[in-house]
Amino acid sequence: MGVLALINHGINFLAPAVWLALLLPLVSRYLIKNKPLALALSVQAALLFAVGATVLTLGLMLFGRDGKMLTYLALVLTLAAAQAFVSRR
Repeated sequence: MGVLALINHGINFLAPAVWLALLLPLVSRYLIKNKPLALALSVQAALLFAVGATVLTLGLMLFGRDGKMLTYLALVLTLAAAQAFVSRR
């Protein structure tokens, strides 16, 4: 496997974590308008990305392959719980 293929696989592996980490703080900001921000959006996105990448890596190690629906379910539930924890004040 060449370097470009390895980079492509890495980007595609982490793409769900990136999108959820970017969208969750923005959506929660518009859904909960009366509450002040506990952390800046960039800090929330960075923390959520770290948690999401960890969940995806654990799913890969546990199941031996990427793309299992149980891993994506764990990703969504874990990031939702992390967003609720991060947005608390």
